[in-house]
Amino acid sequence: MLDRRAFIGLAAAALAAANGARAEVPRPVNTLGSPDGVAIRGYDPVAYFRDGGPRPGKPEFSVRHGGATWRFASAEHKALFEADPDRYLPVYGGFCAYGTSRGYLVKVEPEAWSIVEGRLYLNYDLGVRDTWLGRTKTYIARADGSWPRLTARDIR
Repeated sequence: MLDRRAFIGLAAAALAAANGARAEVPRPVNTLGSPDGVAIRGYDPVAYFRDGGPRPGKPEFSVRHGGATWRFASAEHKALFEADPDRYLPVYGGFCAYGTSRGYLVKVEPEAWSIVEGRLYLNYDLGVRDTWLGRTKTYIARADGSWPRLTARDIR
């Protein structure tokens, strides 16, 4: 017998399918090493775009999104994220982009980053980022192919 929440979830999925909408599959967000579920080790994802690099976020400027807590360096950055999270979210849930291209999900160092075609990619460390930068288009294509398989199972 279905409980009320399960029934509502199934009904919503059926309604979405009937209307031609694709049900949204939640994807994992990298909170590795964070007992509090804070994404990308507490760094501000907006800062990469607005400030030209990583900046630690502050707990007072936090938002829950996608099952994780995102921190921001300022109220302005928090507001920008809330208005358009997809613009600022790191690709592959903030897991190492190179690792994702190789078929595994690993932690990142917030200082190992790049923006490619307007999207934020994070890497395991600066050495891996150097490898990543050598063939980003190839690695992105591989990671795009790996990501659905890697996130089809619960990794928590």
